[in-house]
Amino acid sequence: MAAASSLIISPRKLRSDLYCYSYQNDANTPLVISVLASLIDRTMARNERIAKNCKWALTAKDFKSRVFDCHETPDMTIQSYLERIFRYTKAGPSVYVVAYVYIDRFCQANPGFRINARNVHRLLITTIMVASKYVEDMNYRNSYFARVGGLTTNELNHLEVEFLFLMGFKLHVNVSVFESYCSHLEREVSIGGGYHIERTLRCAEEIKSRQVEERRYNQIARILL
Repeated sequence: MAAASSLIISPRKLRSDLYCYSYQNDANTPLVISVLASLIDRTMARNERIAKNCKWALTAKDFKSRVFDCHETPDMTIQSYLERIFRYTKAGPSVYVVAYVYIDRFCQANPGFRINARNVHRLLITTIMVASKYVEDMNYRNSYFARVGGLTTNELNHLEVEFLFLMGFKLHVNVSVFESYCSHLEREVSIGGGYHIERTLRCAEEIKSRQVEERRYNQIARILL
């Protein structure tokens, strides 16, 4: 995983990966996962510094948002966890950008909430599952996402409901918002402007249309066989 986190991503490679992404079973992990993992790691490090310097930061968290806290800190890096989610769900690049939008909205709606090692994994699997339902045409059941994320179905169902209420069901992401968060990811994570995240939801719509065509073709092929 160290090699993945230190991967040098060129603008042309990342742009090609996001716009011409393949949904085949042997597809490589989307490069946006490394970008998002890096950003979240930096956010957690910043929150840890704040917690050490300000004792009130440890007690200011909203009680309701503690639903994402786990009893034991998972022994898995953010990069590894996101790669695991992709490996078993094949959620496309747009899903992770939209999930980042949701995380930011959730933090804004709950100012006492701080992303840390105890809540980040549950927050990620919840937001990615909800984002996948928003972006993708076809999705796995909550029970499958729960197994992928290391939770029980009841736990993930509860997290999903609490998450939706805590962020006021504000799930819609238009093109301009999507583009602004892509630009934010560039500014926060890139060194010298090396990251270029996919720029429009229309890309996801084109991919979905290709998926539908491929499924129709496969169904026809099976019938003919």
